[in-house]
Amino acid sequence: MTQAFDVCIRGAGVVGQTLALLLARERLRVALVTPPRPAQTEPPALDVRAYALNNASQQLLDSLRCWPEGDAVTAVTGMQVLGDQGGEVVFSAREQNTPALTWIVDVPALEARLTEAVRYQPQIERVDSPRDAALTVVCEGRASRTREEFGVHYDTTPYPHTAIAARLQANQPHGQLAHQWFLPGQVMAFLPLGGDQGNSIALVWSVPHAEVAELMSLPPQEFADRVAAQAGWPAGSLSLSSERASWSLQQSRADRWVGAMPGQPPAGQVRSFALAGDAAHAVHPLAGQGLNLGLGDVEALARVLRERDYWRSVGDPKLLRRYERERKAGIWALGLASDGLQRLFDHTLPTVQNARNWGMNQFNRSGPLKSWVTRLAMGLA
Repeated sequence: MTQAFDVCIRGAGVVGQTLALLLARERLRVALVTPPRPAQTEPPALDVRAYALNNASQQLLDSLRCWPEGDAVTAVTGMQVLGDQGGEVVFSAREQNTPALTWIVDVPALEARLTEAVRYQPQIERVDSPRDAALTVVCEGRASRTREEFGVHYDTTPYPHTAIAARLQANQPHGQLAHQWFLPGQVMAFLPLGGDQGNSIALVWSVPHAEVAELMSLPPQEFADRVAAQAGWPAGSLSLSSERASWSLQQSRADRWVGAMPGQPPAGQVRSFALAGDAAHAVHPLAGQGLNLGLGDVEALARVLRERDYWRSVGDPKLLRRYERERKAGIWALGLASDGLQRLFDHTLPTVQNARNWGMNQFNRSGPLKSWVTRLAMGLA
């Protein structure tokens, strides 16, 4: 007999698997669409991605027993943000009376924990193609084909920058400190990896498109020295320990996040869809909130479904619109802030440079305002 599903999730990445586990915890029957992967003839390259996860995301994953352990997680206890003309903002976990401002998590370790949890959850069935369900949730990322199939417009504003990501080894421990530099036309971030005593760094470097080809083709040590020079670190203090990855940056937002499924549903039944994660929105990575927003989406959707009246279907349009309103409001504000910050530091006029660096220093001394913004980014406000 064919399994009947309450929810079909298209996309089995971190966001999709987290949602599946949340819904299974509510005793909903979940089909998790996981297309078969092509056979690999060579060992996979090191995944250079690293996620900055805030307190809300940590608590969510920990509640599912999927929080990675050991050196796969590095607590960030301090962060220094530098402008291009003397501006500086310093954040401290001690000031917030918390063990970490954020956690830097290795992608493969997190995915492995989620995959293992899904494997032992009887309410979840991995399938290789979509299944009929009252609710279909699209978690396929910003390149989602299902979103187009459902007639959703994805409004995209490209930035004139490309992100370059890589892993670096430093000649001394990172001390659990993260660094970010707003340079003329560039944003560079160092995220600590390898645990509390580690000396590995995840690099995320936003550069103009015209500079990407040269940087990607530099010999490894020349690339590491170029990074060190931009960051003000001594030459030879960094070495490249991975391949380099790159992707174009954009701000995107779907015009609607919920709706009725195309086609005619069975008589007397409702068939709806919802978007979550990058399938619904994408923001500039300078704020480090991309995955936090996606996990916030699925937490909110699972909560809305959990609190529904017993007689409502999980595909009830009223429920889904409640989810859409809640998430759109918060993401709109963050997207506006990160976009404005990126555009502000993209200006090269001396008057604008002076004003933005002055603003950074004033914010650093602002006391309650700085504390509130910090806790907001941590998922505590």
